[in-house]
Amino acid sequence: MALPSSLAEMAQATGHLPPHASDDPIAALKAANYMGKGLMDPIKTVEDKWQLVPAFLQVKGLVKQHIDSYNYFVDHDLKNIIKANEKITSDIDPKFYLKYTDITVGEPRRYDGDALQRPITPHECRLRDITYSAHIFVNIEYTRGSKIIRRKNVAIGRIPVMLRSNKCVLANKSEKELAKMSECPLDPGGYFVVKGTEKVILVQEQLSKNRIIVEADSKKGTVSASVTSSTHERKSKSYVLTKHGRIFLKHNSLHEDIPIAIAFKAMGIQADREILQLVAGHDDVYKELFAINLEEAARLGVYTRKQALDFIGARAKASRKPLSMRRPLAEEALDVLATVIMAHVPVERLNFRPKAIYIACMVRRVLMAMQDEKKVDDRDYVGNKRLELAGQLLALLFEDLFKKFNSDLKLNIDKILKKPNRTVEFDAFNQFHFNGDYITSGFVRAISTGNWSLKRFKMERAGVTHVLSRLSYIAALGMMTRISSQFEKTRKVSGPRALQPSQWGMLCPSDTPEGEACGLVKNLALTTHITTDVEEEPIARIAFTLGVEDIHLLTGAELYRPDSFVVYLNGNVLGVTRFPQRFVMQFRRLRRAGRISEFVSVYTNNHHQTVYIASDGGRICRPLIVVDAVTGQPRVTEDHIRQLKSGARRFDDFLQNGLLEYLDVNEENDSNIAIYERDIKPSYTTHLEIEPFTILGAVAGLIPYPQHNQSPRLAYHACIIPLVFCAEQLRFGHLY
Repeated sequence: MALPSSLAEMAQATGHLPPHASDDPIAALKAANYMGKGLMDPIKTVEDKWQLVPAFLQVKGLVKQHIDSYNYFVDHDLKNIIKANEKITSDIDPKFYLKYTDITVGEPRRYDGDALQRPITPHECRLRDITYSAHIFVNIEYTRGSKIIRRKNVAIGRIPVMLRSNKCVLANKSEKELAKMSECPLDPGGYFVVKGTEKVILVQEQLSKNRIIVEADSKKGTVSASVTSSTHERKSKSYVLTKHGRIFLKHNSLHEDIPIAIAFKAMGIQADREILQLVAGHDDVYKELFAINLEEAARLGVYTRKQALDFIGARAKASRKPLSMRRPLAEEALDVLATVIMAHVPVERLNFRPKAIYIACMVRRVLMAMQDEKKVDDRDYVGNKRLELAGQLLALLFEDLFKKFNSDLKLNIDKILKKPNRTVEFDAFNQFHFNGDYITSGFVRAISTGNWSLKRFKMERAGVTHVLSRLSYIAALGMMTRISSQFEKTRKVSGPRALQPSQWGMLCPSDTPEGEACGLVKNLALTTHITTDVEEEPIARIAFTLGVEDIHLLTGAELYRPDSFVVYLNGNVLGVTRFPQRFVMQFRRLRRAGRISEFVSVYTNNHHQTVYIASDGGRICRPLIVVDAVTGQPRVTEDHIRQLKSGARRFDDFLQNGLLEYLDVNEENDSNIAIYERDIKPSYTTHLEIEPFTILGAVAGLIPYPQHNQSPRLAYHACIIPLVFCAEQLRFGHLY
């Protein structure tokens, strides 16, 4: 059988088909010319780098972030919350105390009529319409009379268990074992079974916590810098804003806004010259802009720290304590400044200097925005957002429930201790049985209704959880990667709905619903990973080792030198470096060598003269191939890809060897990324995309030839695909 003459002639003309092969179709097939290369030619480029995508999915999967987040909550967040609320004391008996020393989560078990505990599977919970949950146990220490009693494994409630998490019976099971439990080996997990219904906590999009966001209102002519502080002890929002050319500190614990110079004086920065140095440094323009605030403090007759504290104390909202127990105004003001306003900046032994420097940085950002409107932040920029996963939301819920549990426990204890003629010695352990269902019912109610109503943190959210879609396997996967925004769907504002350039590679550009939810409900891209928290202390030690000068040792003059960059760690000022580029390069080298977690990001901002280090959870990041700065070649070679194909190398090995690295949106701004290998420019390009198709999500990625379609058609396809693709055969009778 002869080839069509035109094809054969064309192949021979290009030099890919030898003359004698014109009658052989197999030879013609081998000679297929794709991107200047025959099908059987040896690999000389890294064109097979797309093999990294299935390797990534094998390690991370599409729902790994949900499971990682839940595991972090169970292993770390629970302990941190207990530590922040560890002691209960009595107003009646000053000698009494109850202290939590440890907390653990047991395994999912059922209780039958004979009071025996037996392990339970998620499938059994689906059939019996019960909640797949495990006990929360605490170790306590308390006083009984003059004795100190210690008890272990005291149950305070039950917590729903996420499928495939560390506490789940399905974790690390083989396919045969999963089949015996009536579970599909391909089912990704990452959801809960509550009252027999499969519920998934959707990823929630929120503004970053503990970060300064500068905004301008052109109509009112005001500029404000806000920061939402979030710690296990307290959550609140503080503002530094302009009014009639003056700058004020605003917080909802104060009746009125405080002139900024008075706030500095209350924190121990009493000299006007020192305040001016902290805010403006050597910049005469900023000094001129800020001088009016010093005049405002003098006009109000506030010159000393005592006067400033009395001024703030008189404007602090009165506490609910009786008049006899209220403190002097100065003490009230100190407490508000130390623990309420910008609570994420620690104040140790009443040393307010780090907090004063932080507020000075906020004021400087406001002055910058007053001078140049381009230095205002974009709320819709993905780098200014954080994605809250199941772990963070459950941590907030548990914190609220646990604080209420403790306050009820304290009330019960005080009620009994008030009784003068007790026949039996009081034992606080007995009070745990009265409040046993409060935490359990709180978890079940929140997950089954989807309403996160936490009055303590002024949080009212609806639709946080949804019933897991079982229309098809793809529908379930698509739901696990969906992101929900709390922005009101009825508001006709284009900003939050628009496709942001910063979403490239992080969020799917096509998979969003039509109608009022358009652009507000999004999906993760294929190789996106959402970070969990990484411990700060080792990172701070490394930063100081690399030459960062500690903030406690600096004055305002050293803070804003022309060659100085302020270093932030998770929103807190860490210190100053004079060599930002060298510092960032050395930090990244340590990360690629595995000395620092691969999910810690570092980047510079030349406009603000700052270096930011981020190790907090909820950041969106994705893996990219590192391009060697010396050779200008990708560090991933054809040998590495062959090892990956043969199974000799896994995806994590690429990260540990510094061949790939995760970049978040902010660090991408500090990089030059080539889409194809041919686009690499030596000594300019820093990274190479794994494959362009990874900008799409798990659902939109199934559309054939999406580049040949209009964008509205892709959005329609992404909505329809979950309805028509692949029903499960193994569990069809159980799930549908």
